[in-house]
Order: sequence, then structure tokens, then C-alpha cells
Amino acid sequence: MKRREFITSALTGATVVSTTALSYQRIVGANDRVRVGLIGCGGRGLDVALLMKQAPGAEYVATCDVYAPNAQQAKQQLNPEAQVLGDFRKLLALKEVDAVHIATPDHWHGIITVLACQAGKDVYVEKPLAHNIKEGRAMVAAARKYNRIVQAGLQHRSAPHYREVEQIIKSGQLGEVRFVRVWNYSNLTPNGIGNPPDSPVPEGLDWDFYLGPAPSVPFNRSRFLSTFRWFWDYAGGTITDYGTHRFDTVHQIMGATAPKTVSATGGRFSLKDNGEMPDVLQATYEYDGFVLSYEASNLNAHGVGGRTPGQNYYAMRSKEDRPHGEAYYGTNGALFCDRIGYEIYPEPLRNAQTRKEREKPVTEYRMEAKRVQGKDATDLHTANFIECVRSRKAPNAEVEIGHRSTTVPLLGNIAYKTGHKLVWDAEKEMIIGDPEANKLLGRKARKPWDLLGQSS
Repeated sequence: MKRREFITSALTGATVVSTTALSYQRIVGANDRVRVGLIGCGGRGLDVALLMKQAPGAEYVATCDVYAPNAQQAKQQLNPEAQVLGDFRKLLALKEVDAVHIATPDHWHGIITVLACQAGKDVYVEKPLAHNIKEGRAMVAAARKYNRIVQAGLQHRSAPHYREVEQIIKSGQLGEVRFVRVWNYSNLTPNGIGNPPDSPVPEGLDWDFYLGPAPSVPFNRSRFLSTFRWFWDYAGGTITDYGTHRFDTVHQIMGATAPKTVSATGGRFSLKDNGEMPDVLQATYEYDGFVLSYEASNLNAHGVGGRTPGQNYYAMRSKEDRPHGEAYYGTNGALFCDRIGYEIYPEPLRNAQTRKEREKPVTEYRMEAKRVQGKDATDLHTANFIECVRSRKAPNAEVEIGHRSTTVPLLGNIAYKTGHKLVWDAEKEMIIGDPEANKLLGRKARKPWDLLGQSS
């Protein structure tokens, strides 16, 4: 069967059966095991898979990658008996696979998720959920149509310390929160991702399959493996990579689902490598009741204060820096948090207006200071997915949550590219009065992978 014929039959259900009841019976009937196939066996995929396999009853039975050495490595570390494949469609056709774990570059997430749902598989898909907004909505529609469990890899949703932060803010302890700040800082100077020239395709790599829906280009090491995120064809840069996690957390903590307006500015100022993304980006989002400011810098990794001696911060390099996080500024205090903890810095009880009042020592505060050291919750998040595959309950970061959280950075990139202030209609998922910006909600995928109706 030719590739296009396979895709068409998969989309119409002629080749791969999608039967929720049969899939569930298959899971509970095999000693309550959940048999998983890994699609995308690079560093992040393998790291998360090693955690997911620790969940009770989880077992990886297949690995798949267009780069054969990665698929073989994953097999050795996950299950020496696992099948090794180079084409994800063959994995989706395996009756013994109950669920798939998708850890490919971003531009493949949507197509594989939709076809997996049609094949009757549940899905754990890494963030960002999709390459573009129309693709994300197609993923939600497929999950609903085929009644599949789809968990986005937004592990903050499973972190106990973030639930504490949510409770603190929603209970009013922090007072009114009208300004939120999110930041992602790193220092890639002086060489960024480098400037390697185009070169022959490495042995064991199907480069055309890797490109998939993206435009056909010669092989370049910069576009492959760990640095693919610096190209618009495959991803969205720092804001969709690190930012998606933190936008999702803002939604969770503030009880929000979508911004009303988005504006952004930035540029590619200092990095002279092969990449395309801005090395400085600032985006402002207006939500009902609060304003969110996002900052990304690839030229300095110090980040934003405050800092407490002895506290560990996510991705810190020294005792002074805080490269990633969110800050919630309430009338009673400021709460700073990241993937592995949070702190509360209380406001003084007295509102000092004059210089004389400001010089008086502060002895009373509007709330108690607090410091909590947490941990990365990827293990809890993957365990939640396995549990939900069995129970059929909605997972902590189900697909609609993932879609709405991914939409935020994607809108930031559209605002940056167009230079326009966007007015977002979240119900219709369109930008009001801006045809140019609306064209960027999707893209025309390269044949034969133009399956999701993404073009505007």
C-alpha cells in the first residue's frame, strides 16, 4: 500500500479500528497492563518514558523513530523485547499497543495524535500540544470523536506545590492579583546553536520523513535533534518550549482560559547562528481581571528576583540566578514560583506614602512569609496518565487544557511576526479584524501530510 493510500484509509477508519470498548477490554484483560509505544526516542522522549514505565502496570512494547539509532537506544533502555519501527503508522497498527507516547518535534504532534486517536490509542503528547492553533483544535476534536484519553505533557498540573499556590491565590490570601509576570532566561552567547553547513544525511535517518509536513530542505544538523526548536518550520522557540508550561500554570492558578488581547515585541539582536527565533521577546497579554507580561531572553540567564538563600530554583546555574518562573503580585504579597518550589514575600501592613514613613522599620506585614521546596512532577504526571487510561477519567492536563495553554505562546509569536496588537475571540478561535494575522493560525502542510485542514 502506498503512503497516501495508507493515510486515507487510516483517516476513514478502513485500516485501523477505533473501538473504545474493545481497547479498554484489551487493557484490563492483560493483567491490567497498559502497553505503550514510544514515538520519538530522543532525549526528552526517553527521559519521560523511563519515568512512565515506573507507573504500576506500564510497559513499553514498541519504540519508533525516523532516526534508527535513537529507536534502538530506547529499546535497550525501556524493554529489550520491544519492537523497533521507523514508521509510526506501523506502530499505530499494532493491536498490542494500548497507548502512545509522542515525543517527536512539535510539527509532528498533531498528525500523529489525530491518527492515534483514530486507531483507538490513548495519547500522552509532549508540549507544546501543537505546531499551530488550528492543528491543536483538530487534536481536541479527534480526542472527543474517538473518546480517547489525551494527556498533554504539562507536568506542572500534577505538582503538589502548584496546587498549594492555586489555593493560596484563589482563597484570597495573597489579596487581589492584577499583574502576573512569566520569564524564561538563558545565555546562548556567543555562538547560539552554531552555523553548521548543509551536509549529507546521517546513516539511519529518514530525513524526508523527519521533515514530514514541513517544507523540504537539505539536511542541516541545526534543524535536527536538540536544536530544531529554533526554526519556525518545526517549532516556536523559547516561548512555546519553556513558556507553554508557565502559561498553563497561570491558567491553572488564575482560573483563566484565554487572553483577550496580545501584543509582542523583540528581535534577533546578538545571536548570529543558523536559528530564526528572536533572542529577546516580550509579550503582553490582557486577561479578564489581570495583565500578564512574558519575557524571554537568550542573551542572559540571570532571570528575575527575589531569591532566598538556600532555596533551589529550576535550571539555576549559581546561587544568584533564577532563570525561569512566574510571579503573582497581590495586594498582600508577591508569590514567586517555579517547577520546584515557591516563596511568598509579604507586603508591609503600613502603606508608606512619604519619605519619612518609608524610612521607618517594617515590623508588621499583611500576610506570613513562606518558602516551599518542591520537585519536578513528571513522574506523577506520567503515572496520572497511566491511571486514567485504566479508569477513563480525564487526566490532569487533558487535551483541551493543553490546547488552550499552547494557544497563548502561539498567539505571542503571531503578534511578534505581524507587529499587530491582536484581539482574540477565544470561542471562535480567530483574531478579530486582522486577516493577515488569521493566516498564521494554521499552515499549509506538505503533501501527503496535509491531513488536518490547517491552511487559513
